Amino acid sequence: MVKINVYDMSGKIKNQVETPNVFSRDVRKDLIQRAFLAVMSNSRRKHSRDFMAGKRTSASYHGRRSVFNSMANKEMARGPRITGQGYLNMRLRFAPHAVKGRLAHPPTEQRIFAEKINDKERRLAILSAIAATANREFVTESGHKIPKIDLPIIIDDSLQKVSKTADVEKLLFSLGLNEEIERLEEKTIRAGRGKSRGRKYRTKTGPLIIVSKNEGVAEAAKNMGGVDVVELSNINAKLLAPGGRPGRLALWTESAIKKLSEYD
Repeated sequence: MVKINVYDMSGKIKNQVETPNVFSRDVRKDLIQRAFLAVMSNSRRKHSRDFMAGKRTSASYHGRRSVFNSMANKEMARGPRITGQGYLNMRLRFAPHAVKGRLAHPPTEQRIFAEKINDKERRLAILSAIAATANREFVTESGHKIPKIDLPIIIDDSLQKVSKTADVEKLLFSLGLNEEIERLEEKTIRAGRGKSRGRKYRTKTGPLIIVSKNEGVAEAAKNMGGVDVVELSNINAKLLAPGGRPGRLALWTESAIKKLSEYD
């Protein structure tokens, strides 16, 4: 075990604690990717098409005994058509290839999108993603702007009782995360149709605050874009490795670090 500094809310060194062995684990990118996909697939909502979509029509195929037998001679396809519109204006309907026709294979609610992962593999993936939060190489590759400070970053338990967003911002500035906060304020317009569906801007992922018990800090940090707060018991691969890429910048409380040693 290695001793590392614990900072107070003003950014000054308060004491030191021993880091758990989990931070010395190897980073398994393959398991982290699988665990991330499992979380995302289980959160996907079921969707389907209206069962009668494209079928609400009076069109029907009249068969060979109808007055339309000469259609074959007129180079007209034999398919369900709407009658009563004239000999040359009988619209093709219902068929999948027809205008306003049904879909050949529409999405159904019965389709299962969830991907499974073994409990031992999921647990190992979470521990591996936790180890990546203390690796400067992985953290910088994820795009975070971090100063010359030891990782992991540990704050005393007074962080859990913070109730104001300004106090959380003040803590990040005192730790030297100025460039990281500026990076979160940058916005880019999303490509494609998503910009017209309530998600015009792409927000960047910032620090993850991991606590042993939420006593108000989650409500204080939710106003900061890209900053997430989670209790150690509810941690998952999606929060530790957004996009399946390990190395998210994490701020730990002292009690969360002590509790983490029980999971290793």
